[in-house]
Amino acid sequence: MDHLFTVEGASAAPVAPTALAAEGLLERQHLQEWVIAHPQVLGESVLVITAEFDRWADTDGVPARDRLDVLGLDATGRLVVVELKRGTADRDVHLQAITYAALVSRFDLDTLAQAHRDFLKGRGESIELDECRQRLLNHVDGDWSPELLQRPRQVIIAAGFPKQVTHTVVWLSEMNLDIDLIEVGLWKVKGQLVAGFTKVYPTPEVEEFTLAPARIEAKAAAQKLEERSRARNAVHVLVDAGLLPDGARLRLVPRHGAPESIREDIRAWVGEDGRRASATWSNNTTEPLTWEADGKPYTPTGLANHIFTSVTGRKADGIQGTTWWDVDAKPVPDTVDPDEWAALVGSHLADLAKQLSGTRKDWSSLHALLEAIPSGRWTTYGDVATVINSHAVPVGTHLATCGKCPNAWRVLTTSGAVSSGFQWPDPARTETPADVLGTEGIHFEAGAAARGARLPLDDLRRLLRN
Repeated sequence: MDHLFTVEGASAAPVAPTALAAEGLLERQHLQEWVIAHPQVLGESVLVITAEFDRWADTDGVPARDRLDVLGLDATGRLVVVELKRGTADRDVHLQAITYAALVSRFDLDTLAQAHRDFLKGRGESIELDECRQRLLNHVDGDWSPELLQRPRQVIIAAGFPKQVTHTVVWLSEMNLDIDLIEVGLWKVKGQLVAGFTKVYPTPEVEEFTLAPARIEAKAAAQKLEERSRARNAVHVLVDAGLLPDGARLRLVPRHGAPESIREDIRAWVGEDGRRASATWSNNTTEPLTWEADGKPYTPTGLANHIFTSVTGRKADGIQGTTWWDVDAKPVPDTVDPDEWAALVGSHLADLAKQLSGTRKDWSSLHALLEAIPSGRWTTYGDVATVINSHAVPVGTHLATCGKCPNAWRVLTTSGAVSSGFQWPDPARTETPADVLGTEGIHFEAGAAARGARLPLDDLRRLLRN
């Protein structure tokens, strides 16, 4: 901001700038706190993860005195490394920012969650590690991408920048390294200090006209990497959550990366051989799809590319294959509540992964909850899944195959019926879950348990907490 005025009608009086040092304002105690309290100065939707971070691994050779001023996470899933200077920046300030960016690029979700918990604890807010982890996952718009974490954005905030810094940052930006320069200014207006933050590089005009020719190839490559990493991450999320049982049937619906004219050609090609429209799922992260047309394993994107090339005769470019495969209506897996399966039908793999991001197959909380369900009460797969942050389908699959789940007969379908996939760990048992529930005082009518004996969701949550 070059000029600031106080205005009274037609009269405008200039306000002389001052400086943080001149007003006794410090880098950490003041400027850093302003940024933490108002992270919007760093860009849209930035969550502050930590500040003054210095817990670097000894093997990196970085002395503990090196402190990263502020570390944030934006909604795209990229880290934001912030370097603060209350005066004019040093000539090598960008080297500091790059060094910190290189160090945090090796951080994973658990490292960030731990740093966030320690940061909040130091500021008087006690929060569990799992809650910190979920807060980070929820902040990201889309799948959590380890690959995107490796490309931190850097923000340098200072009262001014020497030409050596601006010249170098422009060149680094043309090389596809994202560095923002923000000037902080200070004025005193009628005894009140006023601070302003102005982004001086890159401006929208610079991004559109100056950088575009130099960065177009790098941006295209980065976009392709992001698409591929998101597709791969979707498979990992689904496998980690155990959402789809092995053998689940998927149906081909071409979408991302194929214009409508090619989609029509693909539909016509599939019509010549119905096997081309189907694949089966297996819970491995390498090649989870088996195509019925040739019996070979593929990744979702690999199979979509193969189909695209088979129809068009040319190589596909940028297909997100996890959007091409929908959950099929039939057959319904034996271990799954038909109503819960029906809710999945028509959803593609990418959507399912987005819904389940952060969900994992940790059944310790499930077992603890089942142990606490009292005699004479029942619950549903869906309610149990809600309480333990999972999904009804993997819960049902686990109960059918675990062999060690306590009180598994007290978990029924949404309609209150016994799942067709239920089986006792001891094959010698001949009674049904309905028989056992009957001895506990639960009446069945037309195959459905009495609704009054169903545990409310809030009661289930209390059982797990206790």
